[in-house]
This record gives sequence, C-alpha cells and structure tokens, in this order.
Amino acid sequence: MSHDLTPIPELYVSYESSQKLKLEAAELISHDLTPRQICDLELLMNGGFNPLKGFLGQADYESVVDNMRLADGTLWPMPITLDVSEGFAETIEIGQDIALRDQEGVILATMTITDKWVPNKPHEAEKVFGADDSAHPAVNYLHNTAGAVYLGGPVTGIQQPVHYDFRARRDTPNELRAYFRKLGWRKVVAFQTRNPLHRAHQELTFRAAKEAQANLLIHPVVGMTKPGDIDHFTRVRCYEAVLDQYPSSTTTMSLLNLAMRMAGPREAVWHGLIRKNHGCTHFIVGRDHAGPGKNSAGEDFYGPYDAQDLFRTHQEEMGIEMVDFKHMVYVQDRAQYEPADEILDKDNVTILNISGTELRRRLSEGLEIPEWFSFPAVVEELRKTRPPRAEQGFTVFFTGFSGSGKSTVANALMVKLMEMGGRPVTLLDGDIVRKNLSSELGFSKEHRDLNIRRIGYVASEITKNGGIAICAPIAPYASTRRAVREDVEQFGAFIEVHVATSIEECERRDRKGLYKLARAGKIKEFTGISDPYDVPENPELRLETESVPVDNCAHQVILKLESLGLIKG
Repeated sequence: MSHDLTPIPELYVSYESSQKLKLEAAELISHDLTPRQICDLELLMNGGFNPLKGFLGQADYESVVDNMRLADGTLWPMPITLDVSEGFAETIEIGQDIALRDQEGVILATMTITDKWVPNKPHEAEKVFGADDSAHPAVNYLHNTAGAVYLGGPVTGIQQPVHYDFRARRDTPNELRAYFRKLGWRKVVAFQTRNPLHRAHQELTFRAAKEAQANLLIHPVVGMTKPGDIDHFTRVRCYEAVLDQYPSSTTTMSLLNLAMRMAGPREAVWHGLIRKNHGCTHFIVGRDHAGPGKNSAGEDFYGPYDAQDLFRTHQEEMGIEMVDFKHMVYVQDRAQYEPADEILDKDNVTILNISGTELRRRLSEGLEIPEWFSFPAVVEELRKTRPPRAEQGFTVFFTGFSGSGKSTVANALMVKLMEMGGRPVTLLDGDIVRKNLSSELGFSKEHRDLNIRRIGYVASEITKNGGIAICAPIAPYASTRRAVREDVEQFGAFIEVHVATSIEECERRDRKGLYKLARAGKIKEFTGISDPYDVPENPELRLETESVPVDNCAHQVILKLESLGLIKG
C-alpha cells in the first residue's frame, strides 16, 4: 500500500478570514454543540473524517446507513449527522448559515444548512448497529439523547475546540503526517484503545509492529467511549507510565478526540479510515473490536471476528492494512506472553489470564494484581482512581409509586449509614428536591424528566467526591433512570431499589390525599392513575413494604450494600 504523507484537506479558513467570520457569526442563529458533536466537528475540521466536508445531507446519510457508502459511492460506514431538537429545527431554513458553538459559547465553525429531515431512527439502529436494542449504548443515545431532527451541510472551520489537558499529546492528522515525514517513518501501525494498557497489550503491539515491520502509533480514544469506562485522565496517565517500556525511536503516542459508537464491524472500518487520514499504513483490529457487550437477550452484539472479516473485505479500497489482534495469554512455565491459539502444548503448561471483569473485582476489593499481568506504575494509577469499593462514593436510588414508602425507607437508611460513619450521606428526597432544586418545574413528562436528571447530576457529584447519595423520587420512566445510572456509574456504584408496593396499597395509604385528587381529575398526569410507570426490570434490589416494618426494609438495603462490598460488614 502506498504511503502518501502529503497534507490532507482541512476545513479551516485562514486566520484573517476566521477573525472576520467570528464578527459576522454574532448575527447568526447559534447551535450549542453536545460533547459528541464537538468530537465529530473537530475531526471534520482537521481532516480526520476526510473526505467529508460537513455533516451528512439526507442522500449521503441514507446511503451510508443502507450501504456504508456516500451517495457518490465512496466508502464511509458511519452516519455523521447534526441532530437538533424539533424546536431548534423550526427556526432554521434551508440555505441559512448557523454558528456552531461549544458549551461555553465559543464559536468553532459555521454551517450552511442544505438538508433538514426527520430520520427513521429504528432503521438507522438496525442497519448501523445491527439491532434496534436499547441495551446498545449508541442505540440508547439515538432514541433517548439525540435530537429528533437531522441537519446536513458543509462546515467552515473557524477554530479548533480548546483542550487544556495533555496538549502536547494531541495532534491533528496533518501534524502526525508531518511528524512521520520528519522521522522518515514509511510504515506505521496504529493501535486503538479505550482501556489502560497492560503487559498483554504491550506484547501484542510489539508483535504487531514486528510483523508489519513498522513503527508504532499508540492512538487512544479520549473522546466519548462506553458508559462506565475509566475516565481518559486516568487512562492517559497509565499510558504515559507504560511508554518508557517502548523504544522511543520507533514508538509514539497521540490522543484521538473521537466519540466512539461501539458499532463493532462498521466501527472497525471507520477507525481504519480515520487512521489512514492520520498517515498510518496498518491498523490493529481486535477480537470483538469496539463491541458494546451484551444485548437484551444476554448475547454478544457481534461475533468475535465480525470486525476483522469486514475490515479485511475493504482494506484494499481503504488503503490501510489490517494486523490481526491475537488474544495474548501468559504462559507461566515460560514466563512470557504468547498468542492463545499458537500454544501447541497447552495441556502441559499453566496458562494465566485476568479478564477485565476480574481486574475490576480485584481493584474494587483491594486485592493483589500480579506483576505478570500489569505494570506496577499502571496499577498505582488505577488504584488512585479506583480505591476499594468500601472507600468509594455510591448512589442508592429508590423508585416506586407515590406513597409506596420510598422516603420513609430512605430516611431510615440514611440514619443507619450515618450511624456507621466513614462517608458523608446526603438524602435527595423527591419533595425536598422539588422545593430546593426544581421549584419552577411542573409535572409534565418533560419537567419530571428534567427534575430526575437534576437529582442524577447532584448524586453523581456526591458519588464522585466519595460521598453517599440516597435518592427517593418516583422516577417513573426507565429511560430517565438509565440516564441517571450512566451519569453516576462514571464515578461509582449505582444501586436501584424498586419499592414494589402495589398501586392499590399506595392508594389505600394516600397520606397526602393525592390519589383522591387524581381520581377526581384535579391532578393531571399522575403516575399510576393517568400516567404510566415503567416497572424496573433488573433492579439491584426489590423491596416489598406491605406489612414489613420500615427498619427491616432499610436493613435489607444495608445487607445488599454489604454484599456488593460498598460497606464493610
């Protein structure tokens, strides 16, 4: 494959033009970009998504979804779209320019609107991700976070998003190409990762570089990855701790601000095209590359080698060669890592391996992580961010009908946890939050969602800072509870407790007289009467409160927290 390191097209205008555009953009309607859209825009502007010239129009979008190709036939597997709310879309006309701003209001680009349409999201989910299943994080995002309307059109770049972290490690495609030209690197193999590097990864990357007779680019993703992944600050510190294990003359590291979709086979092809734009000739494709885990039926979304098969089909057209990711295991008898499928005497040797789940367990319980598995410096960084579970913050989230006993049990739990001591405990009760955080909100679905998201935000901050948050709202909608779970699980454990008191019992109790008012039609959209309640399918704990003392209910939660290692028995 030819290695062309000439600069690739960027979408930025000159400095003088950008200053003029900034002034003119003050008159334009502005769209504040989401974190995912900022990642996409950065890679559009700097050429990482070459040949795209902006967010896809409808014809390109439909062709990409159905055929993995732009309307002109160019290979491109991932729809890059600007999703907006219906309200915003109504203010926009075709042919109009809008300003694209980051979350602080800084202008990054302007965009000329050529297309505006309402996509068929179930079809997009089915074709791009293989199933319209909300267990897939990108499908969940598509249905519950992304806007209802897509806008398409070319982008004019004014300035790149500002990153205050690891600035020396961030390179545009053209900066990496210039670096490779300067060093005379003719072959470069890229290693994509969203996890810390351990000894198996080091061995794998060494072998891949040797096999391709190439230099090595460690190219970790630091944009959006999978909910629950280790934050990129910790990961980059881990990568830096490992870098001195690599020969500096043949290895470099650069950070990629990509918002992953976890789309398996399509994602692998997409990653390959992005690395080609960054000047790489080879790309390591892993077993279950960019797989999101299990679907709703508990099975893997993609086969372990689907990504490799699809990449292999298109590698010649892409102009970047695949290096197979070998599953590396540690052979104790020979004190070295070897590809699992190449060990001929596997019945006569001791093979050791630690899965990601087992690693998380050892970290959470403060157990030893052997040196054959990881580097002491990496383990040290991970322990700083992931102390043993009994020292981490966590959130207990009660959900159930009005009058089910959530607040009463939550109060009892708070007192028991305070009695134990060790961590600050905060109760975010539905009524207290309504009074102090959400006094201006009504009871429409939109406002109730917003109220729960606020509770989730506060709970995630408490969890992040090592405290215990106890939440006791009704929280009737499963999608909103899931969003709160994702917010919290970035920083600690989330324990959903379904207070499963029947609607009949709640109505019989009716301490506040609300059911009576709802039956009389004086309260609209009342959960359980005139508005639905999504019963939690897999809560960590289900409490039956009818004829069970409050103290006993709270004690059940304490026992659950002990069994999860969150409090010491």
